[in-house]
Amino acid sequence: MSTARTLATAARVLRQLRHDPRSIALMLLVPVLMLVLLRYVFDGSPRTFDGIGASLLGIFPLITMFLITSIATLRERTSGTLERLLAMPLGKGDLIAGYALAFGAMAVVQSLLATGVALWVLGLDVVGSPWLLLLVALLDALLGTALGLFVSAFAASEFQAVQFMPAVIFPQLLLCGLFAARDTMQPVLEAISNVLPMSYAVDGMNQVLTHTDMTADFVRDAGIVAGCALLVLALGAATLRRRTP
Repeated sequence: MSTARTLATAARVLRQLRHDPRSIALMLLVPVLMLVLLRYVFDGSPRTFDGIGASLLGIFPLITMFLITSIATLRERTSGTLERLLAMPLGKGDLIAGYALAFGAMAVVQSLLATGVALWVLGLDVVGSPWLLLLVALLDALLGTALGLFVSAFAASEFQAVQFMPAVIFPQLLLCGLFAARDTMQPVLEAISNVLPMSYAVDGMNQVLTHTDMTADFVRDAGIVAGCALLVLALGAATLRRRTP
């Protein structure tokens, strides 16, 4: 891998995103709007918002970054840009790292905006440090970016990329502990939930919600989410290939 090539790839992706205001709006504004909507759905029960708002603060960025990254990367494939890049002396690691760096920069902005609005505008009440909340939100957004890069290799059109969402995101959403405690689930489902990264994203948010200090469980949960993101990026680089000789 070359640092210069990775940074050049990231800069090119960011320049393209700059000319796509709809994608920028989807990445930055949709999680905030969803949190605002959720806050006023539970307008008569602020404690309920406090209970699930922290979890969804991590889930919403993950979902939006998954959608944007998978579609944007697939657009590069269908337009022939990715094929031309792979014909150049550019390593797969440089390419994947460049995409991850560019979308990761957007994830940082998204997480800062969503966390700031949740805490200081919507009044989300958490016991722990807001910085720990921001850290988990950022890791979740990066995980969504990694998953989007990975699944884009298996889609032939933007419609197919969207179709991966029910297969990749929805099962995690149902089993992550948001709707029911994982230890109360049917044992097979609990075992599956124990290997899904979104489960640890929700657990990490709940640690910040209920503990004043950084706990060992929080470190474990954040480490698992970060490790899953790196693993998926590595798999994305391994599956990246040219479609022409």
